[in-house]
Amino acid sequence: MAEEALRMSHIVKVYPNGVMANKDVTLSVERGEIHALSGENGAGKSTLMKILFGEEQPTSGEIYVNGKQVHMTSPQMAIKLGIGMVHQHFMLVPSLTVAENIILGMEPKKGIMTDLNFARKQVEEMGKKYNLFVEPDRRVEDLTVGQKQKVEILKALFRGAKILILDEPTAVLTPQETQELFDELLHLKDNGYTIIFISHKLQEIKQICSRITIIRRGETMGVHDVSQVSEQDISRLMVGRDVVLNVEKKEAHPGAPLVKIRDLVVINENGKRAVGHVSFTLRKGEILGIAGVEGNGQNELVSALTGMGSYSGGTIEVNGQDIKGFSVEKIRKLKLAHIPADRMTMGMAPRLSITENMIADKLGWKRFFKHGVRNPKAVKEYGDEMVKEYLIFCKSKEVSINSLSGGNIQKAVLARELSGSPEIIVADQPTRGVDVGATEFIRQRLVQMRDEGKGVIVISSDLNEVLGLSDSLIVMYEGKIAAYIKDVSKMTEEQLGVYMLGIHLQSEEEIKEARHEQ
Repeated sequence: MAEEALRMSHIVKVYPNGVMANKDVTLSVERGEIHALSGENGAGKSTLMKILFGEEQPTSGEIYVNGKQVHMTSPQMAIKLGIGMVHQHFMLVPSLTVAENIILGMEPKKGIMTDLNFARKQVEEMGKKYNLFVEPDRRVEDLTVGQKQKVEILKALFRGAKILILDEPTAVLTPQETQELFDELLHLKDNGYTIIFISHKLQEIKQICSRITIIRRGETMGVHDVSQVSEQDISRLMVGRDVVLNVEKKEAHPGAPLVKIRDLVVINENGKRAVGHVSFTLRKGEILGIAGVEGNGQNELVSALTGMGSYSGGTIEVNGQDIKGFSVEKIRKLKLAHIPADRMTMGMAPRLSITENMIADKLGWKRFFKHGVRNPKAVKEYGDEMVKEYLIFCKSKEVSINSLSGGNIQKAVLARELSGSPEIIVADQPTRGVDVGATEFIRQRLVQMRDEGKGVIVISSDLNEVLGLSDSLIVMYEGKIAAYIKDVSKMTEEQLGVYMLGIHLQSEEEIKEARHEQ
């Protein structure tokens, strides 16, 4: 019988406000196993891992590490017990080198000075041993996303981790980088390491994990051998119903142009050219996808289009108007809606209620405000409508929005943006970190908007999503268009990854032809 590396037994977590995040969760992970942990947003996965890593204390329940009961009081204690956590959002200092980041807080000394030469040597040896090599003297700000993730894993291993918690580790990786990560994780597994793999990507769970624990609404729904359950079985256990995993849509019939971007140039805050002479058109009744490894100009492009950032060259036309110098408010009045990539900082006001967040862009609506005086009845009715229509799971519409799960926050953002009758929707990472049920709902809504004649731009690092949703597609590499795909149905994730990594680039003639500009 396999030896148990970790057991969390009958974990209950009730917060002071009465919210029960974990009702009764048991998680057992064997030594040398890659074990999947899955569930909807708000199911209790994050709380469970915070308890394991000492960031939260359970109301009741027991934790065993290597057969011994422990009381996890802090992350420092978790690290001492050999538990390491790689967060979805990397916890690295961009201006420091790889070696400096890895040894931060545990610097080897030579007298009273940090022994950087010894540190470099340790980092180099460890990287080679575990197939995670990254040049120790490179600055983190100059690394690719995949390399940064290697540094995060090395940082945990350097601190003595034998049990690794990986939170959505492939969220921003290309297929090639994902496969490389999987090879590294299997190498760690073969060396006796235990890995808890948290992911919403069921295909990847099937590929790399041996067992899966599924949580629904704070309770364990069972432990399954991954080989014995289908993706459909897993999604049904997660959300309690059948889920359509593939995007279902009719053929698009694009109409008149809604957005015209020509020869766009954006210089970033470091004085570097982030977007270099990019041109494309969005039409009515079309979903245009934008793919690319993060940091290749997508953020700056979206900022320029939505008014969140400036641009130094080229033109952007929205509904026939040149928006140079326009404020965010003025651009939104041109019927442009924006679902931002970072819903927590850009998509909501955390302390305001769900309803207040959903009317934040409607302060001029006579339905809600007359002569500057709020109409409580109309606001309440609108909140009721949106919560019902967008299936937002909450105790009350009056709770602060940051008390919701990520998926429900995203649906609230979607409700606010789509209820304003937009003609153009810019959806940046619309389902990142969102469970299969909410993902299905959001994708269906975007397709519905397209079918109603709206124009939709989807920026996504989920290649399955960007291929499934897009009617046409551009791939960005180093701030330029590497490929412009007219017929997305013929593209594979692997082909897309080749363009994203700059291994193959289309010619200017091919790009112009795809843009209908011959």
